[in-house]
Amino acid sequence: MEDENKGLPLHIGIIMDGNRRWAKSKGKMASEGHKVGADTLDKMLHYANKIGIKYLTVYAFSTENWKRAENEVSVIMKLLKKYLDDFLGGMDDENIKVNILGDISKLNKSLQKSLNETIEKTKNNTGLTFNIAFNYGGRDEIVRAVKKITHKALLGEITEDDITEELISENLYTKNMPDPDLIIRTSGELRLSGFLIWQSAYSELYFVEKNWPEFTEKDLDEAIEEYKRRNRRFGGK
Repeated sequence: MEDENKGLPLHIGIIMDGNRRWAKSKGKMASEGHKVGADTLDKMLHYANKIGIKYLTVYAFSTENWKRAENEVSVIMKLLKKYLDDFLGGMDDENIKVNILGDISKLNKSLQKSLNETIEKTKNNTGLTFNIAFNYGGRDEIVRAVKKITHKALLGEITEDDITEELISENLYTKNMPDPDLIIRTSGELRLSGFLIWQSAYSELYFVEKNWPEFTEKDLDEAIEEYKRRNRRFGGK
């Protein structure tokens, strides 16, 4: 098992793109694509935990996704609540810790309650850390970090010389977590779309033509094998 785990990325990020395209290709409503996409996420979460990934961060809902049709947004909110309630109902049997990256204050009270209860219930779990980026935007995250740091400076708690990359990282949603080693995006799009833009400075990027509902454990294995083949120099020669 040690040989199998050798060279595994510590932290994987996934941009789960293509739910709507998958649904359209099947002659189905967008809501059906999101439902099947949620099932795919569940499979990937448990598989990643099984193979020894320590951190998994998924892009579930961006700050720009509010522009989508109201009924589609409503389906996504309901799917997240069901997912979280399943954890609270006893499905969390694999020692997985759940975190939310993003501004949850704009979500309805019932969903906020489920989010906070799930975070609280799983906070002491020591298996995979599962980050759900929800109502998340990379630029928004950096703006929030700058505001926190500015507030500390105005209070006289820090000086200009105290402002470092480490200080900025400590004020992001991913405080005390390693940056993602590998970021996977499905559906063939070749961009990050604001996903972990500070943290992804040296992440390896891997793009898949498949839409998210079609993504399998084998696809994740192939992404990891490609990651292992790459030479990460972090700006060095």
